Amino acid sequence: MIHFGTGGWRAVIADGFTKANLRLLTAGLCSLMTKEGHAGEELCVGYDRRFLAKESAHWIAEVLAGYGFRTLMVNRSSPTPLVMYVVKTRNMPYGMMVTASHNPAIYNGVKIFTAGGRDADRNVTDRIEAEIARIDETQILSMDYDEALQQGLVREDNPSNDYIDSILALIDTEAIKRARLKVALDPMYGVSQTSLRTILMTCRCDLEVIHDRHDTLFGGKLPAPNARTLTTLSNYVLDRCCNLGIATDGDADRLGVIDETGSFVHPNTLLVLLYYYLVKYRGWQGPCVRNNSTTHLLDRVAEKFGQTCYEVPVGFKWISAKMAETDAIIGGESSGGLAVRGHISGKDGIYAASLLVEMLAVTEKSISEIYREITDEVGTLVYREADFRMTPARKGELQELLFEKKLLPPLEHVCRINREDGVKLYFEDGSWVICRFSGTEPLLRMAAEGRDAEQADGYIAAWQTLLDL
Repeated sequence: MIHFGTGGWRAVIADGFTKANLRLLTAGLCSLMTKEGHAGEELCVGYDRRFLAKESAHWIAEVLAGYGFRTLMVNRSSPTPLVMYVVKTRNMPYGMMVTASHNPAIYNGVKIFTAGGRDADRNVTDRIEAEIARIDETQILSMDYDEALQQGLVREDNPSNDYIDSILALIDTEAIKRARLKVALDPMYGVSQTSLRTILMTCRCDLEVIHDRHDTLFGGKLPAPNARTLTTLSNYVLDRCCNLGIATDGDADRLGVIDETGSFVHPNTLLVLLYYYLVKYRGWQGPCVRNNSTTHLLDRVAEKFGQTCYEVPVGFKWISAKMAETDAIIGGESSGGLAVRGHISGKDGIYAASLLVEMLAVTEKSISEIYREITDEVGTLVYREADFRMTPARKGELQELLFEKKLLPPLEHVCRINREDGVKLYFEDGSWVICRFSGTEPLLRMAAEGRDAEQADGYIAAWQTLLDL
């Protein structure tokens, strides 16, 4: 039952996400680490605010201790990027985070990180699954958590100060102090509020926070920062005349933004804004990376500055790997995750938010003004997306149509087809459409981009008709 998707392993609580499966997953990782020569080494384990998250992290530590591995247990609910930072800076071979990120509240899961604080790639997760298949569940070793604490196999710590200081060292705190910005923060009942509150108040922002209490049901909403879930933040920004509204998902690796007009800023736009800012205003040089469902406007910005934009499959592990390979400045995805060179290799909504605040302070412009500056130089594209929920049986039918029969909608001027991750059609005029299955939820996802809404919507409608959705 344990199969890793694009963002770790996730399952419905009390269905696939059980203590037995957590023990099995951890035993599989222990077996792999032993074979790789990491016996007895220390791992960082963290957890967010989801139901059973803390208990699950302790169950993981019990199995790690049973196999002789040491655990640095983050002793409070914390952001995923903090765990990645600890794995990187303390030279750990692996790290584990109990979270289901932006999934609904009925889910929980585990993300695994490798040396350098990177998301575990397919090669690693395939090897963990292979080890799991060899394990007898009745023979899994473990040690009581309190006993492991006494023996020194588990030590509890809160490394958040080091993580926060690392971000403060990377941003222009003096420029932000001078700007005296008013910022509204919505952690979406997740784990970003302590870190972001400390960073923004250190920079003397006038900060107001909503939805910061611990609620395992996330206020009855999906803990994903999008236009539908951030209406309260939007109204708050307008009512309080804020320069910016910031939101993060459940484990704080994704970012959502409301601009000064109360409008939701799509993650595609954020990625373009930050890349443009880092190159034009900070003077950085280097390419950028995006996944196959993210705006091609990023490609135009890269071309303007004589750089390359690289495309990879969905899953931040692919972005991290390509960034490391090409020394890219920034990498991101249309769902709100992005990474910036010089910090951790994975998604970090807290660092991204801090950079965005710096951008407003340094340029002395609003988000809408900076974006207008960009589109005046490289033009515009209209982005559309749609999700379709399905049963396992229906998914099998659609997979047969897409990957065995290789059906395509009757669209003209297709110049290239990519089936590396779903089916993506590229058109002669630079527009595109993709149809792919989610790696974390039972969804068929579509995205398209064109010169106008009619063209982009038409591409998605053509796929819907073909697949009878």
